[in-house]
Amino acid sequence: MVDTRQQIRHHVGELPGVHFNRLCRELDIATGQAQYHLYRLVREGEIVAEELGGKTHYYAPGFEPWERRTVAFLRRETTRGLIVRLHADGPAQPNELASELDLARSTISWHVSKLVAHDIVEKSDDRPVTISLADPERTAELLEAVSPSLPSRVVDRFVRTVDQLFD
Repeated sequence: MVDTRQQIRHHVGELPGVHFNRLCRELDIATGQAQYHLYRLVREGEIVAEELGGKTHYYAPGFEPWERRTVAFLRRETTRGLIVRLHADGPAQPNELASELDLARSTISWHVSKLVAHDIVEKSDDRPVTISLADPERTAELLEAVSPSLPSRVVDRFVRTVDQLFD
């Protein structure tokens, strides 16, 4: 049991914001076993759990709430692409983002509203609306800490494709 907890603790330290399913998959731990150990680790304050958008993400205790939310969004392909674009090229209008990221305008709007609600991006009040990062420096630091591996990106893309089949 201690070895499993050490594995989980190490994995969470290496991949801040890892979500439950990915943790189980990558450590090859059964769901019930992972739930048991994660519950104990969270209760003992060794890791922090935060639910965001239907997924529970896990972090080392040193992450502040804003950092946890930002890392969770960086673990998701579409919002990561949006944040990376804003970081690399600065503020943009929603139509520009939709075109550059090859996404529907409504998809951009939905993701931007989630990011605005969590203080990760800001939306200007003037017309035309401009989207920008709320805290570019801290976001840049987190981007460096959370760079997804190729297998992670492939799995994210597969999950998105399957989800689209059922919409």
